[in-house]
Amino acid sequence: MNAPLIARRDLDFQLYEVHNASDLTSHPRYSDHSRETFDAVIDTATRMAETLFAPHNRLADEQEPQVVNGRVVLAEGVQAAVRAYCDAGFLSATADEAAGGMQLPVLVAQACLSVFRSANVATTSYVGLTSSNANVIEKFGSELQKARYLEALRSGRFFGTMALTEPQAGSGLSDLKTSATPMGEGRYRIKGQKIFISGGDHELSENIVHLVLARLPDAPPGVKGISLFTVPKFHTDEQGRVGERNDVALAGLIHKCGWRGTTSTMLSFGENDACVGEMVGRPNEGLACMFHMMNEARIGVGMGAIMLGYRGYLASLKYARERLQGRAPENKDPLSPPLPLVAHADVRRMLLAQKAYVEGAYSLALYAARLVDEQRTSLSDEERNERSLLLELLTPVVKSWPSQWCLEANSLAIQILGGYGYTREFPVEQYWRDNRLNMIHEGTHGIQALDLLGRKVVMNDGAALAAMGRVVQATMAQAQGSATLAPMAQALQHAWHDVMDSVQALRPQLHSEREAVLANAHLFLEAFGHTVLAWTWLRQALVAQRALDKGVDATDEAFYRGKLQAAQWFFRWELPKVTAQLALLRTMDDSHRAMRDAWF
Repeated sequence: MNAPLIARRDLDFQLYEVHNASDLTSHPRYSDHSRETFDAVIDTATRMAETLFAPHNRLADEQEPQVVNGRVVLAEGVQAAVRAYCDAGFLSATADEAAGGMQLPVLVAQACLSVFRSANVATTSYVGLTSSNANVIEKFGSELQKARYLEALRSGRFFGTMALTEPQAGSGLSDLKTSATPMGEGRYRIKGQKIFISGGDHELSENIVHLVLARLPDAPPGVKGISLFTVPKFHTDEQGRVGERNDVALAGLIHKCGWRGTTSTMLSFGENDACVGEMVGRPNEGLACMFHMMNEARIGVGMGAIMLGYRGYLASLKYARERLQGRAPENKDPLSPPLPLVAHADVRRMLLAQKAYVEGAYSLALYAARLVDEQRTSLSDEERNERSLLLELLTPVVKSWPSQWCLEANSLAIQILGGYGYTREFPVEQYWRDNRLNMIHEGTHGIQALDLLGRKVVMNDGAALAAMGRVVQATMAQAQGSATLAPMAQALQHAWHDVMDSVQALRPQLHSEREAVLANAHLFLEAFGHTVLAWTWLRQALVAQRALDKGVDATDEAFYRGKLQAAQWFFRWELPKVTAQLALLRTMDDSHRAMRDAWF
């Protein structure tokens, strides 16, 4: 069943009508671009995704990476896809033209990347990690490191990873043990083990540049004693030429529930005491450098979750329109023709829920991308600071909300296909398996919740939350004049006030009873995420209502009415959950904290 990778009408709607991508061309950085150039690059991405990435998506799932005679062997098609991606310039889409990039807005680049992720999230991981790796080196690396690696990474000659997790530590970065011993001349001897390293070994590129967290001999304990190092698979000279093998060894491949096409590796650094790395940034500030990559990766995780949910939605929609089954409840004639599944109310409910989850989340992820562009193009420090605050606040939501609710969309897609959905003859079960990873990697759901409630909403005396409040209030003000949208604006106003009241009520306890408050942080993450998603739907509904008020053709009318219906569904079925969640959060219920191990 070949459903489209994405609804192109929705992509255009989000890009040009909601997020106003064309406005970015008024800034000098993007002045050589136009809607025509944006459309052309998205068309190219779509063609490549359809012809090079999508065809081996199932094959790479069935033929996991293997080690054969010491070499990692990938499914046929992976190499050709990533090479074409790099050759077309997508790996350096947002880089300066002077550095060989396309100098595209991040908003447009993310729209392109979303199509590749929809086609094959596993293969796209290799290039996504490499782009993030290059951005860290560009921001924090020395001039020598930039000369060695940047051009090679941005051209796809080298690929990159981030190596954080260790077998004994998991998400507990305070307990990292990998060591870095000074050798002189800016070099360090790296020794330790890392696990769950995506793209940690393969032969898709000449070299792999690992960004490795490790400790200096005199480092303080905990996260304040972690430094960051470039550790290449092969030694590289100042001109980026590859030399002898570094002491980085593949200790094994990890076999996963889904996302099988990406190598997940266990790596050993310095088994022979000959692993050499170079520090990125300053001593003991490695985590701050790595978070630059992790935050970018978290937005990428959110977009990956969205596109897997989106792909499942479109697949189940196509199936529901074509599959004939059952009759209307009032029809008692067994000889009458069966109806398509989409004619049944419960199936339409599940389709509408998927639409609301994936299209709302897609709008949020693109908004985050637009914030990055506005950081780069803002004329004042005040504007840049506000965009940075918004991006920091929303990053855990962009990562976690789609990881939870677009996974639910995948579950509903399986439900619509029924028994067929649970078989491997249809793709929706793979989308669910692939998506289940997203609640775990790049910071689990619980870690994002702790970050949001414990740090982001109260940082700078609540400046980020106040900035988000101004954005939400502006949208609500625009909706108040519409008879259709005013009730949604009022519901959002109530939810937002509930969020603010809850933060205000819990702020003293975050100091005096911090553990008790944060034990229920997951409630705040979900409630805040639902509130933000309601805001994204109100934005979309505003655009749709204005278009309908002006008059449109029949095709566009159906599209815009679908947007209004999805917004209405979200406000009626999902937003009301916020009140109960925040009320429970404020009670600081200790049911699970009070539970004892012996009682399970």
